[in-house]
Amino acid sequence: MSQTPFQPDQPDPNAPVSPEENLAAEAANEADALTQMTQEISTLKAQNADLADQFLRAKAEAENARRRAEEEIAKARKFAVESFADSLLAVADSLEAGLAIADANRDQLREGTEATLKQLKSALERHKVLEINPATAAKFDPHQHQAISMVPAEQEANTVVTVLQKGYLIADRVLRPALVTVAAPK
Repeated sequence: MSQTPFQPDQPDPNAPVSPEENLAAEAANEADALTQMTQEISTLKAQNADLADQFLRAKAEAENARRRAEEEIAKARKFAVESFADSLLAVADSLEAGLAIADANRDQLREGTEATLKQLKSALERHKVLEINPATAAKFDPHQHQAISMVPAEQEANTVVTVLQKGYLIADRVLRPALVTVAAPK
């Protein structure tokens, strides 16, 4: 077997290591570790800055969405009655036209009043304002009726005897309860 001659440029792996060489190797390892940690810190700082930027953008976007929603709600409140008022203008026009006829007879006034009432009821229904007009002998409903008095009647107790004033609902919510008299218990 032939042996490779010793080359002075390469350290002998079997040669003993001096304390200075040990310190130099440790310093080199620490320098590599420090360089690696510095790179990791730089990467983490960049990620942190990116996340902070994303957070600020998301926060601004949420604030803008909230502000737009508040503006839309304010507009909806402001103009909610616009359509309703517009449909009542035809009723007002009809009333004014009826009053403008100076020599109208009783039949003409009645016909004009009925037509105007029909217009008004149509406008109310278009805007989901519905009558509460319980039939005679209908069960008294405290959510939709207001009892004015209890009267003796030949019908079941706690049922409607007469309707004194119609009530109204708006979108399933009582705007005004119907005023009724109720049959008293026998």
